[in-house]
Amino acid sequence: MGNTEFNNIDIYKRAILIERIGNTGVQKALEENRRLGIPSVYTINGRIIYELADGSITELEPKVFQE
Repeated sequence: MGNTEFNNIDIYKRAILIERIGNTGVQKALEENRRLGIPSVYTINGRIIYELADGSITELEPKVFQE
């Protein structure tokens, strides 16, 4: 293995890039879920929250997940 050194700015830049890639992937998945009518699932303060394709928010498990 080569001897690779990073300074704090290099690590910061890589972290920002990785975060940007992850955020883009999440946004694409959320858009696809809406387009396909699939609820998105989140947790907020330990509670499971569902965002339905119409944008409404509920704590009730959607029927599509009960099958």
